[in-house]
Amino acid sequence: AEVESDILRRVRTLLRELDGHHPACQSDRGMLRWTLHKKIDQNPSNSSVLVRILVKELERAERGDFRHYIIPLLHTLMYTLIKAPCIPDELCSRVYDFCKKLLTLPKPFCTIGLDYAMRLKTERTVPGMLYQRMVISEQSLKSDPYPYQEKIFIFADPELLSEAICNALVTDTEAAQVFQSPRACMCYVVIHAMQAALGEGCDVTGLKRSLQDMPMSDIEHWFQQVVVAVECAVHKASADRGQHTARLEEIYRAILSTLQAASLFPPGDASLGGLQGTPLPNPNISFHLWTEDDQLWKELVLFIRPLSQSCESNCLSQDLDNFEIQDIISDCECCKQTRFSVISTDSGIERDLPTAAEEPFTSCSTETEQSRLQRKGGIKKKLSPLESVAFLQAGCNGAGAKLPAKPQKRASVPPEPAAPLQRLHTARIVLLGDDRILGRLAQAYHSLRKRETRRVFLTPRLNLQFYYIPVVTGQPNTLTVADHAVTSQEELCEVAGYLGRADPWYESNINTLCHMIPKLATMPSSPSKHLMTDLFITDVIAYYVRMGIQPVCFQVYVVKIFFNDPAQEPAEDVFLTELRTQVQESNPHRELNMPKKKTTLDGPGIDLTVTYRKVVVSDRAKELAMSLRSTGLVMKAIPADEAEDLVCLNVNITEIIRINNLSGRSFSAVANRLKTRSIKIRSTEQRPFTVCLDKDSRRAYRNVISVEVSPCLEPSYCLQKTRTMKFNLHETEDVGLVKYMPKSLLLPINTFAGIIQ
Repeated sequence: AEVESDILRRVRTLLRELDGHHPACQSDRGMLRWTLHKKIDQNPSNSSVLVRILVKELERAERGDFRHYIIPLLHTLMYTLIKAPCIPDELCSRVYDFCKKLLTLPKPFCTIGLDYAMRLKTERTVPGMLYQRMVISEQSLKSDPYPYQEKIFIFADPELLSEAICNALVTDTEAAQVFQSPRACMCYVVIHAMQAALGEGCDVTGLKRSLQDMPMSDIEHWFQQVVVAVECAVHKASADRGQHTARLEEIYRAILSTLQAASLFPPGDASLGGLQGTPLPNPNISFHLWTEDDQLWKELVLFIRPLSQSCESNCLSQDLDNFEIQDIISDCECCKQTRFSVISTDSGIERDLPTAAEEPFTSCSTETEQSRLQRKGGIKKKLSPLESVAFLQAGCNGAGAKLPAKPQKRASVPPEPAAPLQRLHTARIVLLGDDRILGRLAQAYHSLRKRETRRVFLTPRLNLQFYYIPVVTGQPNTLTVADHAVTSQEELCEVAGYLGRADPWYESNINTLCHMIPKLATMPSSPSKHLMTDLFITDVIAYYVRMGIQPVCFQVYVVKIFFNDPAQEPAEDVFLTELRTQVQESNPHRELNMPKKKTTLDGPGIDLTVTYRKVVVSDRAKELAMSLRSTGLVMKAIPADEAEDLVCLNVNITEIIRINNLSGRSFSAVANRLKTRSIKIRSTEQRPFTVCLDKDSRRAYRNVISVEVSPCLEPSYCLQKTRTMKFNLHETEDVGLVKYMPKSLLLPINTFAGIIQ
């Protein structure tokens, strides 16, 4: 009763925080969920107590119409259920029935309810399946019945985060991987599967002792036996829990029979204790300082590439920009293949061919001689190392792909059909920083989609998920754009603020890390500090990527920038959160040539022509144009309210109004606001202005005379649209396959609930 009362008090405190009643101690914000799960980890036998309490609170929230409680409670319950050694079927049945009730509610409740109901249905028949699949995929354990792999990539911009924060995160991610050997993870899978199926009848101590004394080959054998038993039960049409339990009990007794002291601990003897917790290993996490524009694409390609460890260590130790991948693949003994290119001294010009006297004597037929003299026109493009055909084909030889067939010598023999590709890899990209790193992500994602449109490689093989953790150093920002200083931390974390308003569980667990990570990173070194950072930060990141399955899709905008110099080519870029323009300081020589009337009477700013498409309720196109004098404008792509449309630009133009009165002429600044999806701005005086994208001074453009902003289109849609237009020159609307393709480029960022209206 005392334990149950303590757990209930913690759960109620968690719910009060969702209502805005934060704990008295500010340091406890964001740690309530973590401390609750850690308390259960210390005594796994209390897992059923927590699940029972959470089910009651879920049912109470449904009756009282406290819908904002449902998703946090459900995520907490499912995470407990996955880690629990054994949960009674009666409790699982109550959770399953509750999830089915959520199907009558709007999104995201019905979406999450359906997902968890499907998982629970299988978990009830095959206990321990969720834990097993999570460990196998996150640790990339080799298993033919379940060949999926996952990896977490943490990206941080070294120019936005301090060196202390980066070093602390590197240390924590490396420390989290120390005790995650394949041997230990395989033992965890076996032990958890036995406990989940056999319950109190499992001798956990004897099982651990048996596995501890086994060689690695035997552990792999029993691990594969358990995986096969679980996956067969999952895919079996008439799966029965009793049959599955009987099969695992056979494996369990076979493992215990290998124990030399079996006479002391006979199979089935559970006198050594009840249920024991099995650790859920931290996921495979790698930390990256984002220093190159195409670094994201490179890391994803290297994640997909199925080279052996020896070859990979040799290849990756070299700088990817300083070697040819063809040579590496051809020289490695473990991936010996036909060379895709050889060094040639032939210039390709017929008059440079050696004469008969210079060539060694060979007997060649006339047909061979004629074929040797043929020359085909063309330009050989120098590809980057990671774009080479040899490298990409080497990455296609893993599971879910098929080796390229040899060219058929006879036309009568049809080529072998290629095996369908499967997305066996999942890359979870976690961004640390503020809105500026999300701007870089939008750039990289747009570049990746264009690259995939030209040559598909990652798309059919990789499931790509994005996550965002706001981190602000707390130091005053010194980045300025045309005398505009960005100092507000709220302004730098507009995306995080929007996600927090849309999803209270994201606000409670993730937005609280904004100041906590810098604080933990700058704490003086001590055993308690290391324990806190190692357990807390790594656990929260793992919890986020495991349970954050609902994306919020942000529209990416493309901007075409035209410069004052006609000889300068227009630039094209993308942004996610903000575009800001500011009047550029005039050139003194140019100012002398301007009439004084223009420089003194019109006041500050420049004359602009603004053409935009007004957003109306009917969604009909309504083109408007206006001329005004302005000192600058700001386009916000992130709405201030989560109920507003995400595909809409809020434009604030600082308009200069001239006022004539008895005392003379004066000027006042008036905020002119409008909503649009596309807009064109041009300086009619040919005076330049500056443009800054996503609040990042590194992405500032000077001497700009005109900008055009519109929603960015999906590159694959543009390509298919171009192909369709070749055959339908007079067709203006989308026809054929184009009608069913996503038109706009959206950047999905995962949260726990998506957008709760």
